[in-house]
Order: sequence, then C-alpha cells, then structure tokens
Amino acid sequence: MHEMSLCESILDILKDQAAKDSFTRVKRVAVDIGPLSCVEPEALKFGFDVVMRGSLADGAVLEISRPAAEALCLSCFKTVPVKARFDCCPECGSEALQVVSGEDLKIRELEVV
Repeated sequence: MHEMSLCESILDILKDQAAKDSFTRVKRVAVDIGPLSCVEPEALKFGFDVVMRGSLADGAVLEISRPAAEALCLSCFKTVPVKARFDCCPECGSEALQVVSGEDLKIRELEVV
C-alpha cells in the first residue's frame, strides 16, 4: 500500500513547513488527488490517521478533493476532460491525447495553529 509512504511524505512536508512558518499544530490538511494518480482515497485516509499519530498533525482532519483530469488532444489541439488514461478525445475522437492534469497528489491547503 503506497499510500502509507505518501502519508509519511505528507508528514515530512508538514514538519518542514512548521519549521519555516513556526506553527506547532496542524488541524486540517486539504489535498487534491488526481483521478489518474493511482492513489486510493480511502487508503490514504487510513494511512493518514496512522502516520499522523503522535505528530504535530495528530487528530488532524484530511479533506480530499478529486479535481477532474484533463488532456491535450494532439489532433484538434483542445484541452478536454478525461476519466481514464486511454480515453479518446470527446471532441474529435482521436486517441492522441497528452495528459496535462490529474496525475498528481498535492497539498492544497493547511489549517494550523
């Protein structure tokens, strides 16, 4: 379950940010998980609670958003929404799509004290 290692990376980011911005507690972490990222939201929630125990984010709420993925069609040059990596362009039917968003996991917002 690679979500546990992702949660450990999130904790490392929180620690680094706490050192820079002088906060001692994280109350909420809002993340965006792209639908093409291969990250399971429920596994991330479980891992988050386990990894954050005893840290500055112990008891923090994890809010997950799932923004739509987009790809650039290399045939009609339109940016289009996609649900899966090998979708066809909904505008022209081409299979020549280059994903431009939806593959990432990023921290969007923190609530700290």
